Amino acid sequence: MSAWETLVAIVGLSLITAFTRAFFLYPDRDLPMPGWLRRGLRYTPLAALVAVIVPEVVMTQGHLIATFQDARLPASVAAGAYYFSRRGILGTIVIGMAVFLPLRIGLGW
Repeated sequence: MSAWETLVAIVGLSLITAFTRAFFLYPDRDLPMPGWLRRGLRYTPLAALVAVIVPEVVMTQGHLIATFQDARLPASVAAGAYYFSRRGILGTIVIGMAVFLPLRIGLGW
């Protein structure tokens, strides 16, 4: 690509990003939304989090893991159990890493 094409691409992508991120700030009043859509949007952050985390836990280099000797699995189970019992984010991270690191470093999983 030439310098001109690179500049056009950067400016174009910047404008598109700014427009799409500020799209909900433009109207003067709330956009009318059906109740079913409003209820469904409550689950959007959870769905995005699951879409990012699950492939990272169950896949390696684009393929499903072939063995249960993977440190990510017990760490995910332990972190999930802690979260559902206590509802604490920091504790969830600490418990998950406390299980993950000894298995990864100590046992080489």
